[in-house]
Amino acid sequence: MSAEAAAQGPALAGHDGAGPRRRGSRSVLFLLLLFTACTQGSEVILASTTSTEDSGLFDTLLPAFEAAHPRYRIKLIAVGTGQALALGARGDADVLLVHAPAAESAFMRAGLGSERRAVMHNRFLMLAPTADPAQAAAATDVCAALRRVAGAKAPFVSRGDDSGTHKKERELWACAGVVPRGSWYMDVGQGMGETLAIAAERQAYTLADEATFLALAPAGLMPLALRDSILRNPYSAILVRSARHPAGARAFLDWLTGAGRPLIAGYGTERFGRPLFVPDGAP
Repeated sequence: MSAEAAAQGPALAGHDGAGPRRRGSRSVLFLLLLFTACTQGSEVILASTTSTEDSGLFDTLLPAFEAAHPRYRIKLIAVGTGQALALGARGDADVLLVHAPAAESAFMRAGLGSERRAVMHNRFLMLAPTADPAQAAAATDVCAALRRVAGAKAPFVSRGDDSGTHKKERELWACAGVVPRGSWYMDVGQGMGETLAIAAERQAYTLADEATFLALAPAGLMPLALRDSILRNPYSAILVRSARHPAGARAFLDWLTGAGRPLIAGYGTERFGRPLFVPDGAP
């Protein structure tokens, strides 16, 4: 080896010309990973009901939450309550907004939720076609009205999707002492909006939440004047124990039961002259 090469050897060994590029590449990679982690962490998955979506409530609530908490974005998955609870059980949702108290209690007993809070309520409506062929409007309560529908074999459309509304419908049929079956009973497996459209088209009876009925106003269907306490429709929010984004889920729950309450209380007033939901619990 020449003296010149020997003199350059240590310098070349310590600095081969690729080091700065490698360090730069590592820095860029680190920043990309950091950005990706922050972006992923900002998306909170909310599994909720088709009734709350069809009512238009989320069009008010979600932009307001995201304006108050710009770090987070809500990804809404609108399905039946049974499906929403199943998403939570699999860890595919961070927070739930659902309306089936017995199923919610079972979810909590199974250790799948870390916290459950009452959020709001309205009521279920039994809807009849304007001709009311079963004369259900003459019934004294909703269970008697369903017995009239079954006795007349008048068409009835069921969501049939294990939603909170479908669970309530099954409870009401049990109260009526009727197992609905036959060609008059249509199990459509659809969300609330689609079920209302089918009931209106078929001139059939059905069960719906008040908010979706008022928001969509399907022609040819009328609510029966039944004020039974059994028709109360409470909604609860649940933090999923295996949430992938627990901080964002917690922020949404706290906002929903705090700063979001006035928006819930006022939603629908301008259009319908009264709110579609009543907030529950302490602010």
